[in-house]
Amino acid sequence: MVKNVDYESRRRAVLSATINKHISKAGPVASEDIANNFDLSPATIRNIFSELEDSGYLTHPYTSGGRIPTDKGYRYYVDFLNAQIELLDGEKKKILREYKKGIRKLEDALEETSELISQTTHYAGIVSFLEWQDKLFYKGLGRILEHPEFKDSQKIRILVHALEEKGHLLEVINRDFNDKVKVYIGHELGHPEMENCSLVVSSYRRKNKPQGKLAVLGPVRMEYEHIIPALAYISDVLSDFMESIEE
Repeated sequence: MVKNVDYESRRRAVLSATINKHISKAGPVASEDIANNFDLSPATIRNIFSELEDSGYLTHPYTSGGRIPTDKGYRYYVDFLNAQIELLDGEKKKILREYKKGIRKLEDALEETSELISQTTHYAGIVSFLEWQDKLFYKGLGRILEHPEFKDSQKIRILVHALEEKGHLLEVINRDFNDKVKVYIGHELGHPEMENCSLVVSSYRRKNKPQGKLAVLGPVRMEYEHIIPALAYISDVLSDFMESIEE
């Protein structure tokens, strides 16, 4: 009996598995790392790796090393994830509890939200408010620096400078978009000093009018599967909460 193989679906599955493995191990992924997931030989996985690399989804940092995703690979992964992820009920309850602690001032609410985003995602949490165009609330820079991508002191200086200057960051965060959550990966940020970062952005509203943006800043190798639904949920909760606070 001839076994039918959907080669395109298999390539997509191998790409997703490779990106998941890279996110968890923070290093190049070898064919042996995921061969057992598919009941395929490492040689077959290497052939699929080569096809994915030729298509621009993977690359390899060393001559004989494993593969890592490119920005294009992450873009496919994020677009594929968006249709099928949801935040766990336990995390939703934890987020709701934070907004029931008696916060009444706008500035306190926005600062608390930046901290909540950082705590929930383990990256940097950022909040902008449209009427305060030159002000950003951000917490969790230290959490970004824990990741291996930022062990290089030069990369740390560049990232800190980008946060302190705020202009580039505000320009990206305040871009218009129609989706619930927008993800900017690496070069999509449009700023060379942030090309090893990703920014996940959502909007919040008050009385059905846009009030500002929420964002998560972290390495390109971030846990999108968790970040995207978490930020979407926090933006919904903050939008509801905005009705009860004082400016």
